[in-house]
Amino acid sequence: MGLSEDPELEPFLFGLFPTMYLFTVLGNLLIILVVSSDSHLHTPMYFFLSNLSFADICFISTTVPKMMVCIKNQSRVISYVGCMTQMSLFFVFGNMDDKLLTVMAYDRFVAICHPLHYSVIMNHCFCVFLVFVSLLFCLCESQLHNLIALYFTHFKDVEISNFFCEPSQVLNLACSESFTKNLIMYLVGAISGFLPLSGIFFSYYKILSSILRIPSSGGKYKAFSTCGSHLLVVCLFYGTAIGVYLGSVVSTSPKNSAVASVMYTVVIPMLNPFIYSLSNGDIKNALFKLQSRAI
Repeated sequence: MGLSEDPELEPFLFGLFPTMYLFTVLGNLLIILVVSSDSHLHTPMYFFLSNLSFADICFISTTVPKMMVCIKNQSRVISYVGCMTQMSLFFVFGNMDDKLLTVMAYDRFVAICHPLHYSVIMNHCFCVFLVFVSLLFCLCESQLHNLIALYFTHFKDVEISNFFCEPSQVLNLACSESFTKNLIMYLVGAISGFLPLSGIFFSYYKILSSILRIPSSGGKYKAFSTCGSHLLVVCLFYGTAIGVYLGSVVSTSPKNSAVASVMYTVVIPMLNPFIYSLSNGDIKNALFKLQSRAI
């Protein structure tokens, strides 16, 4: 099912979403280019940021291109294999986003709470290890999700009330029994959402405790300012993602679910480069250097 059943809105959607997709890809590619080209940004925080940008590009690429093809061809059909593939990739890169946000929270925790040991703890090998383990967990969670869906039924001639094979919608179709469906959705939601979010909350609890012990207000502001962009992205991403995934248990409105899905699958990946670049002096300086070299 599309975002709108009104054919007159399809040209508008066909113009809007490719534009948002282009901004997302170019913005995140620019972040990766800036971080890789400026030696001053070869730090753990920007290493994780560049990986987050790459995950965002892959994340939005699992949904928007297929939707554009459907609108252009006036067809909303997706094959069984295509649906399972889209759901699997969506789950991998969506979970990669929240794992990286957790890792970035841990990075800020070490930087603020243990500044003297930061370079020793957050060495390059450990940073690569954290990204690798995050990806491994995402792959395992994706396969678990797919196995749960495949265990119940094989789909044929069914309607998904969203513009892509959204995992919670697929589980709604797979599990006819309400108790089983809710149990599985809360279990998967806890593994992929609650545990990473708990790690973020714990990190920021420790960060806040350390900041409050800083005597000067200037020092407090400087310490907390390094976390502002990350906190904003966390609130936007988790607020909409958890609302869609767990809210589908109690809500039956396809339109609300589709609109909320647009927020965390399209809008937030597009906003991430702007959030991190506009509020980050290092990124802005690196952008000016890159621009001057290009000129």
